[in-house]
Amino acid sequence: MIGNNVGVTITFIAYILLMLGIGYVAWKRTSNLSDYILGGRSLGPLPSALSAGASDMSGWLLLGLPGYAYAAGFEAIWIAVGLLVGTWLNWLFVASRLRTYSLAAGDSLTLPSFFENRFNDTSRILRVVCAFFILLFFLFYTSSGLVAGGKLFETVFGLDYTVAVVVGTIAVVSYTFFGGFLAVSWTDVVQGLLMFAALLLVPIMAINVAGGWGETMGAMEAKNPELMSAFSGTDGKPLGFLAILSLLGWGLGYFGQPHILARFKAIRSEDDVPTARRIAVIWSGLGLVGALLVGFAAIGYFETPLEDGERAFMLLVDALFHPVIAGILLAAILAAIMSTADSQLLVSSSALAEDFYKAIFRKDASQAELVWVGRFAVVGIAIIACILGLNPDSKVLELVSYAWAGFGAAFGPALILSLFWREMTKAGAIAGIIVGGVTVVVWGNMSGGILDLYEIIPGFIFATIAIVVVSKIGDKPHADILAGFDKAIKARYHNLP
Repeated sequence: MIGNNVGVTITFIAYILLMLGIGYVAWKRTSNLSDYILGGRSLGPLPSALSAGASDMSGWLLLGLPGYAYAAGFEAIWIAVGLLVGTWLNWLFVASRLRTYSLAAGDSLTLPSFFENRFNDTSRILRVVCAFFILLFFLFYTSSGLVAGGKLFETVFGLDYTVAVVVGTIAVVSYTFFGGFLAVSWTDVVQGLLMFAALLLVPIMAINVAGGWGETMGAMEAKNPELMSAFSGTDGKPLGFLAILSLLGWGLGYFGQPHILARFKAIRSEDDVPTARRIAVIWSGLGLVGALLVGFAAIGYFETPLEDGERAFMLLVDALFHPVIAGILLAAILAAIMSTADSQLLVSSSALAEDFYKAIFRKDASQAELVWVGRFAVVGIAIIACILGLNPDSKVLELVSYAWAGFGAAFGPALILSLFWREMTKAGAIAGIIVGGVTVVVWGNMSGGILDLYEIIPGFIFATIAIVVVSKIGDKPHADILAGFDKAIKARYHNLP
């Protein structure tokens, strides 16, 4: 437990009040479902980029990745490389087209509604299949944030882990419930900047106190020389091609994350995408480097091995900084947790309100009714995720890894091909989403040999094959919807996909 002092307590309370205040202002500006889900498509490049980054990285950037770097050393660099490349490619190839196509596809607010309109699916099967996998994998993803919150409050305040998880859940739900997408995006800007500052300041201070970079590297080598190699495990055995490919494969996940893709649809204009891309890549690159350095610095700083490497950031902050500064830096963890959990809750509630409630039960539901359905869905989903996160032995990175793979494999190939391949059909989309999602679930529960490959890679490959094969042997794409896309997009793109 970190010393529970007045400075840290005041900082945390002030931070939570600030986030609730932003949520209240956003509530006053939320009048319809488009405002609640996408903020009226009004985000500029800075909030779009920081919101996408903050909602993406979450508590695992300050807890999970430093913990992995602490345990594995330079091996963790491969994950950071994969994630940075994935960030850049997603903004480069997907952002502009999704912004344009989602408008052309009946002003689609959610990923399931985009797929439905893109393939003219009047049966609603595609929308329901999408919503099912969104709810399934977001329960695990949101639970990872609540586990991180439990570790934070348990370490900082000495709270019982169960109480700590519940407190964190209430904080996240409060402003997501009222403000929707605007509250999430505006708070993500604050939280993204705070995370960025903390990830730069903490490792610099820790390495400096340890005597510099050379001393830190020397301490790592003294504890285990294998920590200094990116090509071998801590036991000295070579990582091998499959292990490195699995770590790099994290980058594939970006193409299917609904909470990140929502930022692309919400950006104010396609003209803002290049600026947002540069901001996002710089933010992500420096943040990932900072997270790795936190883990490396903890190896050199703490003489006694940590029982839980995912607490390295918190323990370094407590050891190095004045209580008031420590409170601000520890609030960065809360920022990271809130910035992702709120986005996940929002996308999940959108799936329930837009893709189940309106699509199946109340086709003529009013905008106000849908907003309140979305708000109460936030509460229900949060309660289930909270229950899943109550196990104190849960690891943040393990939960994120599973959910990340699920979204990447289920939606990544379907989204990319829907934006770039005109011959893709509704049946192909359904097949790809189901094959990708099921592959992750099945593969993730097997091990041995090639089965140790990170499940996102076989899931991505099999989903792509399923889409292409089923699209080729089935009915041709709907001519009317393709003509509608041509007309809407011709002014923007000279070479249609």
